[in-house]
Amino acid sequence: MTWYWRFLDPDGELMKDDDGGPAGRGVEFPTQSDAESWIGEHWRHLAESGVDSVILYEDERQVYGPMSLQPPE
Repeated sequence: MTWYWRFLDPDGELMKDDDGGPAGRGVEFPTQSDAESWIGEHWRHLAESGVDSVILYEDERQVYGPMSLQPPE
């Protein structure tokens, strides 16, 4: 099983990487815990880079999300 995040822009659209594929798919994790630890460490940088929310996938199954990366108002 492979776990990965997909990134969404403020309009809820899937962000693309430089090759035109879904952004986030290049970083894969062996477990859900590893994926969640990674997002916990990188969410601020992602938000500053224009990522508004993320979706967690296990293989092709959406596990949860979209989950906002924006601080509460």
